[in-house]
Amino acid sequence: MIMKAIQKYSVVLLLLFIAVSIAGCGNQKEESSAYSIFYINKDITKIVKQPYEPVADITDTNAMIDEFLGQLKTDPEDVEYKRVIPKDVTVLDYSVEGELLTLYFDKHYSSVEPVEEALVRAAIVRTMVQIDGVECLTFYVGDAPLSDQSGNPIGVMTNDSFIENPGEQINSIQTATLVLYFADEEGSGLIQETQEVHYSSNISMEKLVMEHLLEGPKSEHAKSAIPEGTKLMSVSVLEGVCYVSLDESFLNQDYNVEEPVVIYSIVNSLSEISTISKVQISVNGDTSGVYRDSFALDKIYERNLDYVDAEVQGNVIEEGATEELE
Repeated sequence: MIMKAIQKYSVVLLLLFIAVSIAGCGNQKEESSAYSIFYINKDITKIVKQPYEPVADITDTNAMIDEFLGQLKTDPEDVEYKRVIPKDVTVLDYSVEGELLTLYFDKHYSSVEPVEEALVRAAIVRTMVQIDGVECLTFYVGDAPLSDQSGNPIGVMTNDSFIENPGEQINSIQTATLVLYFADEEGSGLIQETQEVHYSSNISMEKLVMEHLLEGPKSEHAKSAIPEGTKLMSVSVLEGVCYVSLDESFLNQDYNVEEPVVIYSIVNSLSEISTISKVQISVNGDTSGVYRDSFALDKIYERNLDYVDAEVQGNVIEEGATEELE
């Protein structure tokens, strides 16, 4: 029973991949002019790349997309590898808007086992971003954006969305200590909460922080500052700035929580990551407009601990220490 629970937990964690850049899909391509097609090994534990030379006279972006998709739907010559797009899954269509390539799959994509689906996604993205003019991808299944098992949209993916840790399996589990900021009971201040979490080696720290921030606090003295039902669309870090895109539910007004508390719950929590010094928040990638009355979405915010409720924080820490002694 315990083993089944662990296996299920590992699969769920596996699906928590970085959804990246709302501020542009920028992504450096490899300097080498050679192309590769990424396949899945027969044990379905990792992706592997094989050198590939496209048809010599193909230079058009759409023609390259067609050719690479054809390769991803073909069984590789090496019997140790398997085709990326399963035989019962059909790519219905695709579109290119700017540097974003959107692939539309039929409903059979939803039946791909979670572990294999994560590898399918990684192999497709890493293959397609080699094409000039394609910097990032997003997937649709039927008319709906691809979502993880929790119902959260996967969002935009780049080559950097899939982290490889040498010597580790793609679904290895690690432990981290997160410092998160939630609203106090009155919604007028922030409470710092430390959580020890287990996570997949393939999820970025910024996404891990946002996922747990959306889940809410463990302490009974705190509550989530972010409006209920808000979903994370994407999160990425570029030159010390973390770009967070939330869905339209973020705009739902909860006047029981003051607006600076909402903003700095996110900003302060992400700023606890050593590689992040500033944060920009958007709604579905849109940075126009103002959150409530005074927080412009096109502004980049820095850590601000003025809203941390020192008195309540002290009581929480004191109570925690008392419970530990008991």
